[in-house]
Amino acid sequence: MKSKRIIASVLAAVMALTALVGCQNSGESSKAETSAGEQNTQANESTAPVDSYADIDDMISKMTVEEKVGQLFYVNCRGNDMSDAINKYHIGGVLLFGVDFDGKTKEEVNADINAMQSNAKIPLIIGTDEEGGTVVRASDNPKLRESAYLSPSETFANGGWSAVEDDAYDKAEFLLSLGVNVNMAPVCDITSDSDSFMYYRSFSSDANDTSRFVETVVKASKEKKLGTVLKHFPGYGDNGDTHYSDATDSRTFSELQNNDFLPFQAGIAAGADSILVSHITVNSIDSGNPASLSEPVHKVIRDTLKFDGVVMTDDLDMFAVDALDIYEPLSVAAFKAGNDFLCCGDIESEYNALLTAVQNGEITTDRLDESVKRILIWKRNLDIL
Repeated sequence: MKSKRIIASVLAAVMALTALVGCQNSGESSKAETSAGEQNTQANESTAPVDSYADIDDMISKMTVEEKVGQLFYVNCRGNDMSDAINKYHIGGVLLFGVDFDGKTKEEVNADINAMQSNAKIPLIIGTDEEGGTVVRASDNPKLRESAYLSPSETFANGGWSAVEDDAYDKAEFLLSLGVNVNMAPVCDITSDSDSFMYYRSFSSDANDTSRFVETVVKASKEKKLGTVLKHFPGYGDNGDTHYSDATDSRTFSELQNNDFLPFQAGIAAGADSILVSHITVNSIDSGNPASLSEPVHKVIRDTLKFDGVVMTDDLDMFAVDALDIYEPLSVAAFKAGNDFLCCGDIESEYNALLTAVQNGEITTDRLDESVKRILIWKRNLDIL
């Protein structure tokens, strides 16, 4: 009997020990499974798509309607004191002309631009036209640069593609050193008529050469964080100057697509920030409106060229649109057509007209936010936001 009790006790001890070990192994297994589960969750979280524009959306949600409308305006400076307009209308950008640089030292230009930026709640796009050749706003001032930039075609003739690239890098460094963050270039227009308005500003009469030029300038500028603007869509061709008259283009859509669109497409592929739309009426797209006020033209930019950046008007003070007899203010017509950024001089009337259109529901908040988002993304990409 005693031996049986001993055997039973031993068996009970073995069973208890086995159960204890089993519990420990089960706990360790459970911990391992939990740890693996946590790792899998963390892995899934790390690979989950991140909304890269969440900060922009948050910023927009905190803006007033007045501030949003102001961001749509790119105002001509032309030597005027911009502090009141910047504060009152919350403008998105300022376009500088020759008069804003003439006779000034680098320090004076810096001071002017810094003063404008200090007045802005949201940092400003500060742009100028520094194409080279016949259009030079800043480099024409000997106090800022020893000599003005040559035209792109002259630069190429002097040194080939490497010279074009070096010129683009140099322009970027020069403009950024002044406080300018956007160059209203490169010119994408193609023309072969020496009497046409755009002849001395265009790089070449060949679409492929012009496309390579545009690609080179955009890539070099982007590397330096200088904004670029492809102009003047859909392409001036051999047409006249819309600063002083209207102009009509009678080419077929196929001709434009196979020639004039190519430099714009090259610029888009290279990462261009913005496209400027001209005031030329292009019959094959919309015979009833200048391109800048044409919804079909803007559909071509978005749907055919697949461009999702900032689309801006040419100056709304130019004759080809300013002289139009239309039933609504130019800023409203231009925004409805699909533009994001409105270039103008008469900020007071154009701002108030667009604000009223938003407030009365003629323009939806979603449409307004869409353009503001594009502009703020551009500013963020330039490291100024």
